[in-house]
Amino acid sequence: MYDLSDDNLKREDANLDRQWHLGIGSSRRPAGQDTEYGFADPAGSFARKWTSEDLGKYLFDDSSTDMAMAQGVPLYDVYHDGFAPVQAQYEFKEAFPDRVLFCGAVDPSYPSVEGAVEDMERQVKEMGAVSFKFYNAHLDGMSWRCDDPKVAYPMYEKARDLGINVVQFHKGFPISRARLEDLTPLDIQQAAMDFPDMVFAVHHLALPYFEEVVFIASRFKNVHLVLSGTMHLPMIAPWEFKMYLGRILRDVGSDRILWGSECPLLGSPEPIIQWFWDMEIDDELQERYGFPQITDADKRMILGENQARLFNIDIEAKKAKLGLNARAAE
Repeated sequence: MYDLSDDNLKREDANLDRQWHLGIGSSRRPAGQDTEYGFADPAGSFARKWTSEDLGKYLFDDSSTDMAMAQGVPLYDVYHDGFAPVQAQYEFKEAFPDRVLFCGAVDPSYPSVEGAVEDMERQVKEMGAVSFKFYNAHLDGMSWRCDDPKVAYPMYEKARDLGINVVQFHKGFPISRARLEDLTPLDIQQAAMDFPDMVFAVHHLALPYFEEVVFIASRFKNVHLVLSGTMHLPMIAPWEFKMYLGRILRDVGSDRILWGSECPLLGSPEPIIQWFWDMEIDDELQERYGFPQITDADKRMILGENQARLFNIDIEAKKAKLGLNARAAE
């Protein structure tokens, strides 16, 4: 649930950040999909505030998605309410309470560590947050490190006190003009070591810091890798995506890979879900790099079973409640 509307732009030059981000989306959405949905302007049609109805159609009406997680993105230096406002994610969860989990978001620089910790309690107790998302790279010197004991650790401790053990991080893949090096995943290492009972989910494969994040995840079993921002890469570079996925399967394992669609910015996820289910790791990649072949069991874990495990979702009970067993039999 993004808000890329004019009203949400905070800085006088914020449109520069918005246009960069919109350009990523228009270059990776499936060919012809914008026309199918009546979007005449590939960038301008997405420069708006999305509604629960919009996103529900994309995810649940027009794709085989059964459940989703709506995640806040606290980019408060560029957008008044953040790139993906917390309230909007909550409203989407409320619109589809049986199908959507709410991931809250806070930032210790906006306004403070104390303010972030206080808001975490509100988002859990009043809004039902089951996880938290962090974005630590900002303009105007407001960046912070994810291994800072005085800035980051109070938020992890508060999450743990609130019964939350999965914290999530935007790494690499900058969506503003903040310094790229502030989004390196290297500051996840010490945090993962200091909080071994918590899961640190790193989004976007931390690109362009892919080597770094794979070496981190291979050594810290509580680090998971999220395919958000990369799942639509097959639309333009399928071989490159298979290189990333094959490496993670080989060095990390399918039990710590999580699916992420970036819907609606990257369009309906259905073409990607179908492509992913049908894909194989080419023989040449297996022979050259020792990548394993991806199995149906791997795909099921990546597409949903891993998330279900992390957030205590009983898949069979949920399928029965949503009538998915009957739908599958049709």
